[in-house]
Amino acid sequence: MAEEAGRPARRTRRHDPHRRERIAEVAEELIAERGLEGLSHRAIAERADVSLSSTTYHFADREALIQAALERAADRFAAFMRQWAAEHAQDTREELAQALADSVMACVGEEGRSGAVVEFELYLAALRRPALREAAARLTSESVEVMTPVVGPVVAACIPPLMNGLCLQVMTAPEPPGRGQVLEVLRQVLGVAPA
Repeated sequence: MAEEAGRPARRTRRHDPHRRERIAEVAEELIAERGLEGLSHRAIAERADVSLSSTTYHFADREALIQAALERAADRFAAFMRQWAAEHAQDTREELAQALADSVMACVGEEGRSGAVVEFELYLAALRRPALREAAARLTSESVEVMTPVVGPVVAACIPPLMNGLCLQVMTAPEPPGRGQVLEVLRQVLGVAPA
């Protein structure tokens, strides 16, 4: 079979135990790049180098792809939060404020922005898709759970919405707040006395 000019021949993968995971990973990539509107079985098949029928075999419709992407994002965020909380369990409130400010500012970097965009896109998708709400709620509940031993239940409940708002401002405002401004807000919430 002749190859089309400039396109490599598609490899045949009869048994690929990681195909479903690769398709879900590519769904996340496309959401980060194009938003939910750019997500389709065809686009995923092309990017993942799998047949179109393979994407529909593993994910019957677009909603199933969105669900899988949200669950992946929630799992990754939960793992990140557990690691973050373990690393900062003995921090002072000032050190916590500094570390949280660094997390907000990471949303500006390429990797951090990509992950944040996926989380926000999918979190907002849950507004109109009740099936996504449980997975979306994990983005908050996991954070509160791991932060509670570090800062107590009341402050832990304040951190997720605050961090979401700060990240959105840093990513979208015409004149985004700098790290110093972000740090001052976080110091207030954490009860750090002014220097």
